[in-house]
Formats: sequence, C-alpha cells, structure tokens
Amino acid sequence: MIRIGQGFDIHQLVEDRPLIIGGIQIPFHKGLLGHSDADVLLHTITDAALGALALGDIGKHFPDTDPNYKDANSAKLLQRAWEIVVDHGYELGNLDTTIIAQKPKMAPYIPRMRRNIAEILNADESRISIKATTMEKLGPIGEQKGIAAISVILLTKRTSDKPPI
Repeated sequence: MIRIGQGFDIHQLVEDRPLIIGGIQIPFHKGLLGHSDADVLLHTITDAALGALALGDIGKHFPDTDPNYKDANSAKLLQRAWEIVVDHGYELGNLDTTIIAQKPKMAPYIPRMRRNIAEILNADESRISIKATTMEKLGPIGEQKGIAAISVILLTKRTSDKPPI
C-alpha cells in the first residue's frame, strides 16, 4: 500500500533571527519568524508525512500555543512525526521538495540539507529531492519578505515487521 502527502509552509523574513532551512543554518542577514525555529522546509515535510496518513498537520501535533515548542528545533519535530509514520508501518518511498526564496541562493546548501533529511527519515539520500526556485522578484517572496516551501511525500507499507535500518 502507498500513501501520498503534501505540505506547504511560508514564514516571514525578519531581523535578529537565524535562517534555518532543511535543518541547516544559512548565513543571511534575516531569519524566519515563527514559534519554533521556523524551518519552512522541515515543516512541509512534517505536514506531508502526517497528511499522507491522514493524521493532521504539524499544528495539531506540535501546537504553537504550547510553550514546550517555543523555539523548537524543527528537526526534532520531524523526527517525532517520522516515528509516528514508522509506528504505523510505513517507510519512505521518496520525497520531492521545493524551496521558494528570492534570496539567499539555496544551491550551496542543498547537499547538506539532503543528508540531514535522509538521516532524520532513515532513508537513502537518493530518495530525497530538494529543489529551489525564486519568484522572479514578484510578490512578498520576490520582495524578500518571506520564504516558502512545498513538499510531496510517498510512503510505502513496510513488507516486514522490522523497522527500517
């Protein structure tokens, strides 16, 4: 059995915050505003994974009204969501993501993001696709007021009772 999920997230760029995307801190003069570390890419992957199993979204599992998640590391949130996926008997088929940002350029950081996400999802890097695009200077993202991401995930039912290695 296969399950498909998708996720979308957008956060405002602000001063005095680190820019963390894909679990990687990227040197930039602004960061993303959010209750957690505001990692838009990991948030979309979390939403996609939970959504594929019809289990709600990141806000349901890690609400921004809960002080325990203030400044939370989104990699830890994704890791917890992935434990839920594995507990339901699924593993990663593949993941396809896109980061939408006018600046900074994401290409130099994508290999590290892929490794990081593959480790969290206990999957081979070849199953993780991360792309980046700009908004051609159009709209709030094009005006460098925010960064967004979108993810699509394919989960496959494990054929063995053993969790993946």
